[in-house]
Amino acid sequence: MHEYLAATPVIDHQHPSIRELAAQLAGEAGSDSVAAHCFHWVRDRIRHSIDHGDHHVTVAASDVLQHGTGLCYAKSHLLAALLRANGIPCGFVYQRLATDESGSKFCLHGLNAVWLAEYGWYRIDPRGDRSGISTEFHPPEERLAFRTELPGEKTLDGVLAEPLPIVVAALRKYQNFAELCRNLPDWPGAESLI
Repeated sequence: MHEYLAATPVIDHQHPSIRELAAQLAGEAGSDSVAAHCFHWVRDRIRHSIDHGDHHVTVAASDVLQHGTGLCYAKSHLLAALLRANGIPCGFVYQRLATDESGSKFCLHGLNAVWLAEYGWYRIDPRGDRSGISTEFHPPEERLAFRTELPGEKTLDGVLAEPLPIVVAALRKYQNFAELCRNLPDWPGAESLI
């Protein structure tokens, strides 16, 4: 479980701003679990870049917190950092989703899995709610933003300790938001999913 608590350049939970917020959220949790409180804070307080027309490209958790915005991947980086700073194991899960109704082009959607002693790995999606999309922290029931229904769509197996390198590389390569949106990462080896 150690790898799901580690600090990395992207999940920089040792950063003072992350540590301060993590401690604040733990102290405010009340009847919520700390994991649920952290989830709701990221889901509701960090803007999803596309939904809000914010063109900052953020990667590291501390950058997401500083700018208050990020794509699904970046929001999952911040949630992992807050949970890990509170000693709660957290990893990464990805869905391969069609970007249109015809299923001709795909991209990855990033979310998290948190280790809950009572349930084991529980997938949570801090993407953010909007019309037609609603996520929640309600174990053991998972309430993710997207269902995988079209041919070629899939929730990828396993819980990763670190974000996929292809995701981090895309966020670092395309600092122009429009260019990033045209080049969202897809699962390498996607042919084996179909």
